[in-house]
Amino acid sequence: MRPARGHRLVPHTADVRIEAWAPDRAGCLTEAVRAMVESFTDLTGARPHAEREFRPPPAADEDLLVAVLDEVIYRMETADELPLVTEVTEDGIDGLRVRWGVTGTGEVELTGAVPKAVSLHELRFGGDEEGWSCAVTLDV
Repeated sequence: MRPARGHRLVPHTADVRIEAWAPDRAGCLTEAVRAMVESFTDLTGARPHAEREFRPPPAADEDLLVAVLDEVIYRMETADELPLVTEVTEDGIDGLRVRWGVTGTGEVELTGAVPKAVSLHELRFGGDEEGWSCAVTLDV
């Protein structure tokens, strides 16, 4: 039996595949961000130096997952920022508010291939009586 929330890397031929789960949609998104970041970094000793906020427009669940993960990749590439702490909350209007405690990409050790994009192939994100789960492939 797995814990109520968590994430893991799943073996994949050439890219990185992550799975995440939590009791609710926001928690599952939080775990997906953590899984993505942990797939290529060692965060030991890193501390956030700033806070950032992202509000994706209301969308279907799978599109929200892609938007949040794409935003992490975009911020890494354009602002050299990496989220160490992620907090996702429902905004009450069919949307989300994502808050990150970030550090510079140079402040962490890279241990794997850095994601370049989120693949739509075999993307899954949804809830059922057991909670929310997602599976996503990251192009590296």
